Amino acid sequence: MKIMKLLFSGAVLVVLGFITTASQANYEVARPIELAANQMAAVGIGDKAPDIAMRDPQGNIRKLSELKGQVVLIDFWASWCRPCRMENPNVVRTFNAYKDAAFKNGNGFTVFSVSLDQNKAAWINGIKKDGLVWENHVSDLQGWRNAAAGLYGVNSIPATYLIDGDGIVIKRNLRGQALENTLAKLKK
Repeated sequence: MKIMKLLFSGAVLVVLGFITTASQANYEVARPIELAANQMAAVGIGDKAPDIAMRDPQGNIRKLSELKGQVVLIDFWASWCRPCRMENPNVVRTFNAYKDAAFKNGNGFTVFSVSLDQNKAAWINGIKKDGLVWENHVSDLQGWRNAAAGLYGVNSIPATYLIDGDGIVIKRNLRGQALENTLAKLKK
């Protein structure tokens, strides 16, 4: 009888081992490949800013690379994001103050807004209501699956990347007065 109990216990352990191994294998397969890639692709200070090419509200392709030579704030936001909407007046004020400024490594300042909206009408309404007067507004209307957000490793908004005239990330997540202070230090 002892032998039967030992054999049964051993068989149970083997079966549990197979179940655990199989469930771990399924977990690994079920993990979104994009998530792992996005975490590895996070863009940091000193990195060359990856190009972004997306459609604006009128359907035209706008590219971040077309702004080379300017200091650019890449601003990830959405119309449904209350903190983003609260920050927009600061970004507008800073844009108006520095859009024609000469910087040590760039001529002029602009904003490249990347929306994580899924609703085009809400996105356009947010731009108008908040007075986002710069030309570069883009979105793929995929929400959190936004290709640029994935490329930059954005996992919360608002998220910003300040890039110099050569396209190098020089600061991240500047808000309010910190953005204005940084731009003041970069002026010629």
